[in-house]
Order: sequence, then C-alpha cells, then structure tokens
Amino acid sequence: MDPTLQAVLAAMASFFLITLIFAAAIIICRSRNDKSYRSRNHRHRDRGVPNPRLTSISVVDESASFDPSLSVSMREIVAATRNFSADLIVGDGSFGLVYKAQLAGGPTVAIKKLDPDAFQGFREFRAEMETLGKLRHRNLVKILGYCVSGADRILIYEFIERGNLDIWLHDSSEEEESLRLPLSWATRNKIVRGVANGLAYLHGLEKPIIHRDIKASNVLLDSEFEARIADFGLARTIDSPHSHVSTQVAGTMGYMPPEYKEGFTVATVKADVYSFGVLMLEIGMGRRPNLPMVFDGAEMGLVEWARKMVAQNREIEMVDASISREGLVECEVMEYFRIACLCANEISRERPAMRDVVELLMRNPT
Repeated sequence: MDPTLQAVLAAMASFFLITLIFAAAIIICRSRNDKSYRSRNHRHRDRGVPNPRLTSISVVDESASFDPSLSVSMREIVAATRNFSADLIVGDGSFGLVYKAQLAGGPTVAIKKLDPDAFQGFREFRAEMETLGKLRHRNLVKILGYCVSGADRILIYEFIERGNLDIWLHDSSEEEESLRLPLSWATRNKIVRGVANGLAYLHGLEKPIIHRDIKASNVLLDSEFEARIADFGLARTIDSPHSHVSTQVAGTMGYMPPEYKEGFTVATVKADVYSFGVLMLEIGMGRRPNLPMVFDGAEMGLVEWARKMVAQNREIEMVDASISREGLVECEVMEYFRIACLCANEISRERPAMRDVVELLMRNPT
C-alpha cells in the first residue's frame, strides 16, 4: 500500500476513535446528573420543601376567617354565588366585582372577586389581609375573611344594607328614586363625619394606612346611614408594577390631588385629605367632581368653582337643589364648605390632618 494513503487512513481511524470516546463520556455525565436531580427532587418532596425548579408551577389553595363565628371555603363561596352569577353582582369597583351572597347557615355577605391580574405575590397578599382583617372601627367595612385558589383571590366582607353613597347622591333612575328620598342636610353631615372618623383612624395607626381612592362609591351606608369606608388598604395591597390596575390605584379622576397630575404619585395621607375635601363638596352639592362647572361664563373644575363661590359668600347657593332650604343655618353651611375647601387645598402641606378635620366638623353643630 502506498505509504501516504496508509498514513491518511491511520489518522482518520484515530479521529473516529477519539470522537467515540468523547461522546461516551458526555452520555455518562448526563446520566449521573439526571440521577442526582431526581434524588434531590425526591428529598425535597419528602421534607415538604418546594423544589426551586418547580416553584413557578405550584398552586396555592387557602382560606382564612377573621370572624370566629364564620368558616369559609372556596367551595362554599362558589355555591353561595352560584358560581359567581351575574345576577348577584351588586358592585363593580377598581379591583373586581362584588357579589351579594348568603352563606350556608351563615350571614349575608359581600364577596369581592379580585381581578386576577390585580394583585402581588401570595405571601404579601396574605400578610396584608391578616393586618386589614384585624382592624375594627365603626366607620370601616369589616373584612371577614379571604379565599385563595390558584389564580382566584376572594375577599369576604360584611354586607352593608343601603349600598354605596354614589347611588344615593346620583342615581336618577325612576325605579330607584321611588324607593329613596334625597339625603337631608343633617344626614349628609352625619355621613361626612363618619368618613372623617374612619380616615383619621386609618391615618393614626402605628403603620398608617392610606386609602388612595376615597370617593362616593367607596363609602357604604348602613341601615342608620352610618358611613362605612370600603376598600381601605386594597390599593396598597394590590398595587404592583406588573398590574394593569397599578395605573388606577393612585385615585379616581376628579378626586385626585393636583400633585398627582404633576407627576408626584407617591401616596401620602394628605392625598387622602384632598380626596375627602372633594367628597365633602360632592356630598354637599350633589355634583359629580369629574364634571365641569361654569363660573361667570368660564368652565372650570368643581374645586376651583367652589373656592370662587366661597370667596363671594355664596355657600347657600352651593347646597344641593334637592335639599330644602328651610331649616338650613347659613353660618353652619358656610363652615361646612370652608372645611371642604381647606381639605382640598392646592398645596399639600397646608391641608389639615384628618384628626384636626374631625375636630373642626364636631365644632360645627349641623
């Protein structure tokens, strides 16, 4: 055989042999790694510790009650709401739908099914719910418990008989109007004081809770027209940079303080105070805060319009037209709108604290 050809064949044979050895080594290493991984995974299951490589597909299923007399589960919630039937919807808020339901052998409750894209991690959610569930104040809606199953997060609240304040102020449907009389001036003042007390309590906690979305639809009225603040703490609990709801939790158009419009979106207690001032104007005037007003032929927002009216001592003209002027005390009406404008001050630092607002309202005998 030609010496050159013989050398070429020998080189090819050597290369082929080396390739086979290298491939065999890779197969052996992979086999050992797979056995090691299966062994570690088995140990994780035995110890009850979630395998880090499987955590992303784990499913949370948990229920908790903050009322000793109440036991809740997702199965009971689904049954009570008839699988979340549209017929039982009584509210549609920023964070999800609200259903009225009768628990088996228990009370009538309000069940809020949160938007599945509107919450943070489960551990943070549970920690916040446990904090909020312990809060008790006559002007806060009680959170009775929660249920979590997979992507579903359900909150259980006490049911408040008369519904939300927005309906009482603005629902003009003939069917509903026949069932409701306009709120009297005295009742409106009672509602305002209740909201103020509830906010002062939240702001005065060791770790203050900022509501961030004070508005008429988040104020519920019980059988005695006592105000109950709803959704307190939810904006903070649900806020997440990955949530489409995060653009809404800073407030609602018409109630948001001017600093939010200027790009300062950090939540503060003074932002709640501004929203409360707007709510006072809305309650006293019966006007929605997101609709324009006209003063001397110029169109402007509700707060600016109210300031101009107060500056001209025209407070009586500001009172909701559905309220009888008989029995109104002018100085008390003037003080009411003065407090409202003080809370809705353009400058954040000049707004009073809610505890001071409560004192101002208590001094006004209306």
